[in-house]
Formats: sequence, C-alpha cells, structure tokens
Amino acid sequence: MKLLAALAAAMTTFAAPALACGPDTDCKLADRTYRIAMPSGHDGKTPVGAIVFSHGYKGSAAGLMRNRNLRRAVSDMGLAFIALKSKEDDWVLPNSPRHMDSDGAEEFAYVDAVIADATKRHPINKQRMVAAGFSAGGMMTWNLACARSDLFAGFVPISGTFWQTPPKTCMGPVANIIHIHGDSDPTVPLNGRRILNTRQGKVADALDMYSAYGGFQPINSSRTKRLSCKNSRNQDDDVLSFCLFEGGHSFRSEYLRFAWEAFAKAGRL
Repeated sequence: MKLLAALAAAMTTFAAPALACGPDTDCKLADRTYRIAMPSGHDGKTPVGAIVFSHGYKGSAAGLMRNRNLRRAVSDMGLAFIALKSKEDDWVLPNSPRHMDSDGAEEFAYVDAVIADATKRHPINKQRMVAAGFSAGGMMTWNLACARSDLFAGFVPISGTFWQTPPKTCMGPVANIIHIHGDSDPTVPLNGRRILNTRQGKVADALDMYSAYGGFQPINSSRTKRLSCKNSRNQDDDVLSFCLFEGGHSFRSEYLRFAWEAFAKAGRL
C-alpha cells in the first residue's frame, strides 16, 4: 500500500505541470496564476511574440480575457496574449497604499515565473515580448521597465506611473518605453494625486528620470488619429516616447498595435 501511495504521489507531481490552462482556465504557479491565449489559428509549433498585460486595480486575468476587443486585437497581430494577475486586489509595488515598504521583488519574481512557464508551455519567442498595462497595470509596467528591462523588447505603460516619485535609478540595460496617457485623466492625473497614505507620482518625473538614465534626447513630435507624441532616442536608438490622447482614464486596444509597430520600426522586434 505504501508503494502504491508513493507511485500515485509521484504521478500526480509529474502530471501537475502538464495540466491544461489557457484563456478560460488559470495557469497555476504556486499561490499565483495567469492566463494565456495564443493567436487564433496558431499551429502550436510556430514561435510567436507576446503581449504581457497587467490589469488595473481590482482587475483580473480572467477579466482581461473577457475583453473581446483586446483579445482580438492581439490575436490579429499574430501574438500571444499573456494576462497577469495580482495576488490580491492590487500589485505589490514600492510606495503603493498598502505596501509602502515593498521593493517590488515579489511581483518581479512572479513575472519571471510567468515568462518561464509560458515559454515552456508554448512556442513563444522571448526576443519578441512587450510588457503593457493600464492604470495600476501601467504602474506595474513602469516598475518592470526599471527592474526587468532584460525580459522584454519594449514597455507600454498606459495611464499609470510610479507611486510618489520614481526610483533614483534603474537596473539592467536601457529599455524601450512608450508611455500613453489621457490629457485630462482624473483617476491618474498627469500631475499625480494623493491616495490614502501616499500619492500617485507625476508622469513627467518618471519620464525625466528615465530620460537621464538612458541618455535620451528629443528628436521630434508625431501624430496619429488619436495620439500626439513627443519622441526621444539615445545613441543606441532606444525608444522613449510620451503620447497623449484627448480624454480621461481610458484604454483602446489600438494603442498596443501602435506601440508594437513603433518598436518594430525601431528594430526592437
């Protein structure tokens, strides 16, 4: 009986990593989860790039997967869509309301684990992954750009920045960043606002810090139908752009395509 029990336990342990997960089922990593959707019609073999997306406050990976426009937009780009999930209602980031003493290490380790697991399960090209997020997810994206720049080809924080003030410096190679924000956002204002025992930082402070960190210099301004951008580059042609749209705290799937194409044009994908 003991031998049978041991064999059963061994089989369970071996089988656990192979359990199916995807857009409708959580992929489990210890006490955390994420979800993933491969592009429509994918053959299961051809390597593809990916958008790794962080949700907003009280959001979820399941909620992101229910966003049909977002799912379709990423799929139409021929990319995998990886939806991250905070452990509780929000990301554990430095200076955030309930995590003032955090250094973000818990979240960075989680993202490391997600990338390792997703690329083991699916043919994802690690050189063609972009991190993005909206609102609190944009805050997560900025922190990833500063602490995990080697994991992603580019970062797209949308309507979110660092809590309080940006760090004095970042780690790793200089990242490619396109920050997108509403010009009249009342939820995450460009100049920040107080929340409980802390405050949202100023977007300009984050951009100034990163401009100095990466040696960026302004090169031009550009416009699309919805976005007005100020673009900077450094001597290595890394991308740092600040793009405004008219409006408040909102998100359009087309912003991801815009950013992906900008990174591709710069030779980062």
